[in-house]
Amino acid sequence: MLRSSRTIKHFSLHRIGETELRVVADVEEGVIPLIQVEEAVIRGYAQRGLWPHRYVTLFILQDLQPLVRQLRSETSLPPGGAAALDLRPVVNLYDLADPAACHVFVNRQAMEKEGYWDDALAIRGLLAHEHAHPLAENETIRASRRLQVELSLEGPPCTFEIRNSKFEIRSLLTLLADKLCVYAPREIFANEMTIRSGFDEALLHLDRRNVANASRGVAGREELRRQLQQEVTQGSLTPAAADMLLLIGDLRGYLDLALEIAPFYRTGRESDAQELETILETYVFPHLEPEVPWAYAALREQYIVLGANLTPTELMVWGEWVLNTLAKVLAEKGLVPQHRLQMGDQCDT
Repeated sequence: MLRSSRTIKHFSLHRIGETELRVVADVEEGVIPLIQVEEAVIRGYAQRGLWPHRYVTLFILQDLQPLVRQLRSETSLPPGGAAALDLRPVVNLYDLADPAACHVFVNRQAMEKEGYWDDALAIRGLLAHEHAHPLAENETIRASRRLQVELSLEGPPCTFEIRNSKFEIRSLLTLLADKLCVYAPREIFANEMTIRSGFDEALLHLDRRNVANASRGVAGREELRRQLQQEVTQGSLTPAAADMLLLIGDLRGYLDLALEIAPFYRTGRESDAQELETILETYVFPHLEPEVPWAYAALREQYIVLGANLTPTELMVWGEWVLNTLAKVLAEKGLVPQHRLQMGDQCDT
């Protein structure tokens, strides 16, 4: 499936019950332990009668640039498009119309950056989550594949350049809306499936690492705040614009944690969810814009009550609530984006 000029350093075939696992790697270190975790995940789903695949190809790559180049022309990709794939530690590509096979891509650089590469339990959580996606398909997810959101801002385009980096407000908010509204059902139900399928401890361990990473990320947020203040002092940015950019950075950086934590509430594991939220409330939220904790809590509640059998019309009502939550927060900084939700053509990927 993957065309690349890179040197293949590992190729192997493995049989797990009725499933053939094919492994291709352009890295040498850490391959065998990762294969063992993948075998355990396949075995865990198969023992519960949930496994649909006869063939799994596991690519263990230094980065996902070969995949990015191959998928760059695709339209039905997660927020950020093909380029954003190279930032993800694991990606699962599958065809809903043909469940016989799937292709899992492990990104060593991204794994090492997040601290996952040498953590077998975190890897187990990542792989179990990715494999949960095709297993978690339901009416709500199918409707979400048709959901489209368009955002607009009144007045001139809001574009800022800071330290040679350009920030276009509408594009930033569109990516945020896609993640928290359009793609949210897929992540919520995949996480729920992961927990209910016996990988709860692995997913909890993974999310402990994620909230710990969020805590450490506060330092980077403080550096952004200092940069914005310098721009204000130099007269290249108004104080209002700096506050707005900082808020958007907070929303994009931390609200998606609600997608990770809400499934623990959905599956009755309240103590696990509360453990993760205690870390956020102690080490993260006090350092963010005050609107962020409220937005997180509001989204978490909406994610908890998301039904599995929503019609397209019902999903649009739910999506309006999510987008209105974001709009209310942004209005606190004087930014009032307009949005339009609609159902597009059926998407099967």
